Amino acid sequence: MKVILKEYVYQQGVAGDIVDVADGFARNYLIPQGKAIKATPAALKRNEELLKQSEVRRKELTSKLMEVSQQLDGLELVFGRKAGRNNKLYGSVTTMDIAAAIHEQTGIDINRRRISERPLRELGEFTVPIRMGADLSPEVNVIIVPDDELDDFLRRREQGESEDEATAETDTAPAVPEAPVDETPVAAASEVATEEPSPSEEPAPLSSTEATQVNMPTAVMDAGELEEDENNQ
Repeated sequence: MKVILKEYVYQQGVAGDIVDVADGFARNYLIPQGKAIKATPAALKRNEELLKQSEVRRKELTSKLMEVSQQLDGLELVFGRKAGRNNKLYGSVTTMDIAAAIHEQTGIDINRRRISERPLRELGEFTVPIRMGADLSPEVNVIIVPDDELDDFLRRREQGESEDEATAETDTAPAVPEAPVDETPVAAASEVATEEPSPSEEPAPLSSTEATQVNMPTAVMDAGELEEDENNQ
């Protein structure tokens, strides 16, 4: 049966959409609840304005679902349950439990039928997708711990988050600039060490001993020449 939706219906559409649904679903639920009317020619004419607004409502719905999906994606839900030695629960964590925990932490009211997971029946960590739309399936992280260890688990988790925040603050603190090093004395010392005497300065006079040592080769040469002259004579 074709019907005109009067309001948003999960997995069907928004107000103003014309959808084809099962006869029983229309007669037993949609029409009696005032959520839809049969799409007769007269009804189509009467609800012409409603039909024109359907596209606007659909865009608004998509925007809202995206916003909710961002809030839900990665959300952590912790449950304490009694369990046996084999980690099997005495009971389970149901989709209703998950929906209630989401509402408690975020204020978002999720239809449990959107939660695509069977009841969880053992301890551990689980990734649970939530069907928000055709292309939107945020995932929440469900952690189930023994009931008598729940308080300790939450306490350790809070301490870990506090330490992570402190570490992040330390990492983001501005670095203290180092004081500049004055290299002027070193440069001055280097200049003094490499300074050469000025060309205008005269060398100091030699002592008598130094003068004798300097003139000795000449004196020896003169004596040899005299001896050679005597022999020639």
